[in-house]
Amino acid sequence: MSSDICIHSWPCSYYLDLEKRWVPGKLSLTPCSLKFSTDRTGEVLVGLPLCSITEIRKEASHFIFSAITILEKGHQKHWFSSLQPSRNVVFNVIEHFWRELLLSQPGATVADANTAPRTRGQELTALMAGSQRRLEDTAKVLNHQGEQLDSVMRGLEKMESDLDVADRLLTELESPSWWPFSSKLWKTPAEAKPKEATSTAGCEPFGKEGIVIKIPAVISQRTESHTKPGRLTILVSGLEIHDSSSLLLHRFEREDVDDIKVHSPYEVSIRQRFIGKPDVTYRVISAKMPEVIPILEVQFSKKIELLEDALVLRSTGTSSPVKRNCSVWHAASGLMGCSVHHEQPTGGPEGGPQQLQRSQPFLSDREAQELTQILSKLKGLALEAETELERQDEALDGITAAVDQTTLTVDKHNRRMRKLI
Repeated sequence: MSSDICIHSWPCSYYLDLEKRWVPGKLSLTPCSLKFSTDRTGEVLVGLPLCSITEIRKEASHFIFSAITILEKGHQKHWFSSLQPSRNVVFNVIEHFWRELLLSQPGATVADANTAPRTRGQELTALMAGSQRRLEDTAKVLNHQGEQLDSVMRGLEKMESDLDVADRLLTELESPSWWPFSSKLWKTPAEAKPKEATSTAGCEPFGKEGIVIKIPAVISQRTESHTKPGRLTILVSGLEIHDSSSLLLHRFEREDVDDIKVHSPYEVSIRQRFIGKPDVTYRVISAKMPEVIPILEVQFSKKIELLEDALVLRSTGTSSPVKRNCSVWHAASGLMGCSVHHEQPTGGPEGGPQQLQRSQPFLSDREAQELTQILSKLKGLALEAETELERQDEALDGITAAVDQTTLTVDKHNRRMRKLI
């Protein structure tokens, strides 16, 4: 994801310490920096990398006007006031992205992160690890779908047993017990017990719902003037929104979600419509939203809508990942051996730079080992997904046959009841 994407911008004023005056302008937040530009000229007066910020506080200028102060390395302090829609909204969003950026780099200094570029092996490992996470999330959704099919099959079995009871009752009504020519086609209890035993044995309770992913977020309902930190939880059966104290604010069942709008790679809105009542709409901003949007596209493929900003960002970001994926598979198939053994190039003095370049391995031994482990896990997940899909195909065939048989039985019972009436 590009670091130049504007996540949000707010009108505000910045205090120029040298000139002792406030300058109106706009404060813009990107995934890695914070910028302030003036309204008149558009000049960028302040450009702060989020990793260089040491403290963000709420203060008041002249003890009256609410403001946000940002302390930078070197003890340089920046004042921002007249924040719209409110100081709390701006503070919550900036603090969220600043905190997530710091937590995403554990044990590493900012200087190391900026100066040490990632090798091709590290990029390859990161891409493969991302593919593994996506496949694991898809496997969870597929597993929950299989559980739903099993539940449908158990419901059909229970319906079949109820139809057997209805058949016996209709037979008794058609030929009463006092009628001398009654056949009394009642089943003995010994015949009915195995049926009940099998049905109760199949109705084992499931465990807790599978959680696909949890992400910290900044949440607002209806209006943006009231935002607060919280958490978005993606379940295989729906969505849950909690506040910072883990109190459940709202649960969206999968079938109750009417639409999901992706405003940017970091911001989505979820809506549930009601008849005769106001709609329930939550707006969620998170630094980890790019990890969630692909999962939402899988679960709510017909209800999700990418707005103009998200479409532009997706179109600009699709070319490089495609090339990277191609390089991943080419490297994984053909360069695994090259990381361990390299032939010593022979040539004259003109091939000196080429010799130095070829002597450096494309992948280190540790990176090759990590890639091997990830590829083996991907292979196992793919085989398990294939087995689960085959089982679900068989279950769907069984459900189709059971539904057809149940429909015929219900129609038959309806005709018999009409005759009795």
